[in-house]
Amino acid sequence: MSKTAEARDIKTYAVKGGSFLIKDTSASDVFTPEDFTEEQRMIAQTTYDFVQGEVVPNIGELEHKNFDIAVDLLRKAGKLGLLSVDIPEKYSGLGLDKVCSMLVGENLALYGSFAVTHGGHTGIGCWPIIYFGTEEQKSHYLPKFATGELIGAYALTEPHSGSDALAAKTRAVLSEDGKYYILNGTKMWITNAGFADVFITFAKVDGDKFSCFIIEKTFPGVSTGKEEHKMGILGSSTRTLELQDARVPAENLLGEIGKGHIIAFNVLNLGRFKLGAAAVGGSKAAIKDSVAYALERHQFGKPIASFGAIKQKLAEMAIRTYALESMVYRTAGLIDSAVEGVDPDDSHAILKGVEEYAIECSINKVYGSETLDEVVDEMVQIYGGYGYSEEYPAARAYRDSRINRIFEGTNEINRMLIPGMLMKRAMKGELALMPAVQKLMEELLSFPSFEEEEETVLSEEIKLVRNAKKVALMVAGLAAQKYMQNLTDQQELLIGMADIVMEVYAMESMLLRTLKYVGNNGEERGSLRIEATRTFISDGIDKIDIKAKSMVASITEGDMLRTNLAALKRFTKHTPYNTIQARQKIATAITEVGRYIF
Repeated sequence: MSKTAEARDIKTYAVKGGSFLIKDTSASDVFTPEDFTEEQRMIAQTTYDFVQGEVVPNIGELEHKNFDIAVDLLRKAGKLGLLSVDIPEKYSGLGLDKVCSMLVGENLALYGSFAVTHGGHTGIGCWPIIYFGTEEQKSHYLPKFATGELIGAYALTEPHSGSDALAAKTRAVLSEDGKYYILNGTKMWITNAGFADVFITFAKVDGDKFSCFIIEKTFPGVSTGKEEHKMGILGSSTRTLELQDARVPAENLLGEIGKGHIIAFNVLNLGRFKLGAAAVGGSKAAIKDSVAYALERHQFGKPIASFGAIKQKLAEMAIRTYALESMVYRTAGLIDSAVEGVDPDDSHAILKGVEEYAIECSINKVYGSETLDEVVDEMVQIYGGYGYSEEYPAARAYRDSRINRIFEGTNEINRMLIPGMLMKRAMKGELALMPAVQKLMEELLSFPSFEEEEETVLSEEIKLVRNAKKVALMVAGLAAQKYMQNLTDQQELLIGMADIVMEVYAMESMLLRTLKYVGNNGEERGSLRIEATRTFISDGIDKIDIKAKSMVASITEGDMLRTNLAALKRFTKHTPYNTIQARQKIATAITEVGRYIF
């Protein structure tokens, strides 16, 4: 093994995906938004300025489906390098790190429809060729994708195959002369279909070998249906892709015959990774608009921003966004560390680095989409009757947000994937989950320790996060012990386990970010972050307690149930924090600056 390859393997496995559940992490080892480099801040600012200067003035036209403007905006974005962040320099791209890619996604989310258009092209429409294309395919398509000369789309879903993608009916047959594949079938919900030039499309060769193809709209037999009438993201194009004896050159097979699922699943994982960042951007935009309206709107002789009920909403919106932002960029930092020093042409190594944190990517997708939904829901409530009017931004934000819980695999599918991936890694010996469960069971049989730990900033929260991990291990161990191989059939338990694991990752990510910030800047400057963290973890441990009780009650009964509930109480017991006062402080700070403050 070469030194470069050896170093790469060490970095890839230095922090194992999912290991946050069984190991403590030092605050100094996590990547946070406070660690952004000058280059990363520059790409973020460039994206923000582009959206404000070019996209926002055209929202009205885009909402009315003037897709000529959407195409024009994509090409303008291409001139700024905003279409080529993930494309290697060898193919006229920027080849920037994943943090930069996330920052572009976050700032484009100021207008959801264009963010979806952009992501359909630069992400799922482009990644398959970046990571699985031949040299000829990359050289032909990627430089044109980088400028927007060609616009991409991704065609996986069919009328009767959504979450079960491998049940696709679209069929491909090689022509007698071996020069073409003949494809027949219908793909639906295809973003950018109204103006895309290239469709990454999945079909079964000879009816059973799930494979991937690069299809151009000009190929014979290729057409699209009419625009879908959607609930939200009205400014993005969504149509069916119709393939009727479509003739696709044999050299446009992407990857290997029968290995299309590898492309599909890797691309979905990357999409989940990016969706978390978009949720951060959407949440920040909603907070800014909500604060502005709450300061402007007067009732009973004063701005509604001064009322406790509104303060609680604004503070909670900011606290949840702070947690999500911490999770998203912690994950981005892990992935960048895993692929640091890797040859940009070594797509296998890059995908391996991303795949290592597939659990965290699914967590970010679910937690992000649901955080954004909660934030925009409160935005509508703050606006009151005006929140229900299309003349104000709340209605559009509310409609646009909802699709994120369905994109990139539904949240239900991802919830079941999270414990499934944890268990799979444990069984393969890649994650020491079972030894951690065994150690926990031994701890439960011993007397609790009454040793007092040293009081430091957030020492109570550090203890609660450690205990939250123990709760996750406890319920996982009980479920696995009872159901063993049949655990995959217990969807309610898998979803409950995922909820606890996600809460653990959110709590710890926020805690570590705050500890790192306070360590570098002092408690006084970090006082609001401390308040936010204490509030979030106090609420989080209560959520975990409620979820775990319901799970334990479904797994055990009688004396065993009482014993397990006593153990659970041992881990979730805590002194309630004054979260009302903490939220008041945070809300006051938000209204003073008029935006998200962390």
